[in-house]
Amino acid sequence: MEGRVDRGVIAVTSLLLLYGLVMVYSSSAAFSLRHYDNSFHLFLKQLIAAITGISLLTVLSFCDYRRLFHLDDLLLVGSFFLILLTVIPLSGASNGRWLQLGPFTLQPTELVKLSLIIYLAATISRKGEKISSFTEGVLPFVVVLSILGIVMINQPDFGMLLLFGALSMAMLFLGGARISHLAWLGMGSVPLIYVVLRIAPYRLARIVSFLDPYTYYTSSGYQIVQSLVAIGSGGVIGRGLGASRAKLFYLPQAHNDFIFSIASEELGLIGALALIALFSLFAWRAFHIALHASDRFGYLLAFGIGFTISIQALINLGVALGILPVTGLTLPFISNGGSSLVVTLAMVGTLLNISKQGGRP
Repeated sequence: MEGRVDRGVIAVTSLLLLYGLVMVYSSSAAFSLRHYDNSFHLFLKQLIAAITGISLLTVLSFCDYRRLFHLDDLLLVGSFFLILLTVIPLSGASNGRWLQLGPFTLQPTELVKLSLIIYLAATISRKGEKISSFTEGVLPFVVVLSILGIVMINQPDFGMLLLFGALSMAMLFLGGARISHLAWLGMGSVPLIYVVLRIAPYRLARIVSFLDPYTYYTSSGYQIVQSLVAIGSGGVIGRGLGASRAKLFYLPQAHNDFIFSIASEELGLIGALALIALFSLFAWRAFHIALHASDRFGYLLAFGIGFTISIQALINLGVALGILPVTGLTLPFISNGGSSLVVTLAMVGTLLNISKQGGRP
């Protein structure tokens, strides 16, 4: 029997979306004016993505999430094919991590993120007690993640790959995989991570500069130092909306990876804590929906969505505050990026449908 959608998720999502749109315009106006002769350029693209995402959210909130159970393989293979297109030269259709679609760009790894959550939730549900076996339970997921990893390293998008690894481990644990299997898997991945860092000097430089950013202030530590300066200069109440100095080309990626730094500078500690509180409320409502889902698939799917959005936000905030190395992960709902926003709102739509179908604690 269907109930009402979770109004708490709707309220928090609306506030996060509004917060994001305001900060995207504020942080990108100078950049847009210099590069596109229009201070509204990036804001308008974000607004179009928001409208598209809201439309998708509405559709998915009315579409029974159980239909996704039988589409998990198709969705994962389809999104993986789109990633392949980014590493295969196709007459300019690919641009690093993005596919060019006329005036817009698509980041396929964002689609993989949602597809992977659905795949993990559906496959773990099917396996049942077999998930406690390494060969039948854990190993197939390792193979899938390895195939994704080989392609994503060539993009390169190591930060998103680490997010996928954390998501897989968390959902396998929740699904009943043995802790010993996950522990061995985690220890076995350390040498691979080291190799990936060594073969790309810029990745290793990020780790070194993270440990001592001021020593590398003029090179790999520049972003972290400028981020900390922006956050610190905001004080308690901030410089005022639109009054950031860091966004005037002192802080690279001000409207993307480091938008939290601009928000902290303009809105101060109060604005930063308000944003953190909104993400905390979102995580609470998502996990509440998971606990009251009507079946195991809905439980795992809701948890995967809540975990992914929450951990990505936590990583982004950690990078901006200098307590984590630079990863390139955006801040969900807030950072400029159409693909990220559309997919995140699609996740929320699925979450709302799970809450609508739920009711059993």
